[in-house]
Amino acid sequence: MNTTTFNWSCRHTWRRSAKNTGWCLLGCAIGDFGTILYFQITGIPWPVLAIMILAIINGLITSIILETIILMKQNFNFKDALKTAFGMSFISMVSMEVAMNLTDYFLTGGAMLTWWVVPIMLTVGFLTPWPYNYWRLKKFGIACH
Repeated sequence: MNTTTFNWSCRHTWRRSAKNTGWCLLGCAIGDFGTILYFQITGIPWPVLAIMILAIINGLITSIILETIILMKQNFNFKDALKTAFGMSFISMVSMEVAMNLTDYFLTGGAMLTWWVVPIMLTVGFLTPWPYNYWRLKKFGIACH
C-alpha cells in the first residue's frame, strides 16, 4: 500500500489559504451581521432560531456575491465566476456561518451583536474553515481567489 504524508507546514499555502478565508469571512459577515443587526434595531419579534437561519442564508448569499465579483475582476465571465464561487467554497462558507452563529448563540443567547461578541464570532468564523481551505488548496490547487 502506498501512503503519502500530507504537508501541513507550507507557509505559502497557509498565507494564501488565510487570504482566501478572509475574503470568505468578509462576505459571510456582511450578510450575517447585517441580518442580525436589522432585527436587533427594528425589534421585529422573530424567534432567535429563525433570525439565525436567515442570517446564515444571507451570509452565504453575500459571500457568493463577493467572491463572484472578485473572480470577475480576475477576468472570469459571470457564469464561470458564479459557478466557481458557489462550488469551490460552499463547505467553507457553511462551516464558517454555523460556527459564527453557534458562537453567538452560546455567548449571547443568539441573534445579538455586542461590541465584545463580534470579534469572537469573526475569530471562530475564520479559524473553523481555515484548515479545510489549506487542505483543499494544497491537495487540489483549488482556491476561490
